[in-house]
Amino acid sequence: MWLNSSTRLAAATSALLLLGLVPTLAQSSATSQVSGLKLAGDKPIQIESDKLEVRQAENVAIFTGNVTVVQGPTLMKAGRMMVYYVKDPNAAAKGTEAAGAAMTGSANIDHLEISDRVYIKSDAQVATGDQGSFDMKSQVLVLSGKKVVLSQNDNVLVGCKLTVQMKSGLAQVDPCAGQRVQMSITPPPKSGATNP
Repeated sequence: MWLNSSTRLAAATSALLLLGLVPTLAQSSATSQVSGLKLAGDKPIQIESDKLEVRQAENVAIFTGNVTVVQGPTLMKAGRMMVYYVKDPNAAAKGTEAAGAAMTGSANIDHLEISDRVYIKSDAQVATGDQGSFDMKSQVLVLSGKKVVLSQNDNVLVGCKLTVQMKSGLAQVDPCAGQRVQMSITPPPKSGATNP
């Protein structure tokens, strides 16, 4: 299904898809700017899943089974994605019930929840975790799990929770219980360097 008209869904999905690698981390919990994180609400999104269930009374659309979301060069995979819509008391009068709004992409999205082995790839950047969420109002993205891994080429960051404030680009990585945030950085080759 193509959702060309939903800028809000595009922005929310882009937030989940476009994770930049946190550049410097040294403490057990770290905060940094994430400059690679951008919202691209102008591109169409393709969503595929084994099943789509729309619960009109709950204002939620549930994609389950091999969920794949593609927007431009970005890809997200998960076992389940729940899209929660803002409840509109006038929806029935306007003829825009959740089922119709979910199918046309015209509803206001409150938040997204993704779960069951979340995989997000954008160009050379990859993020994985057990579950994630994105709140449209606060513009906060959270990816969490037993092991959250962010990588770009040979650079790898490991923790248990990544929180990104989309408005400011501020990101915080929290460690797993009793552990520290881990990061492995491979410096770029020096120009003019020769191999022995």
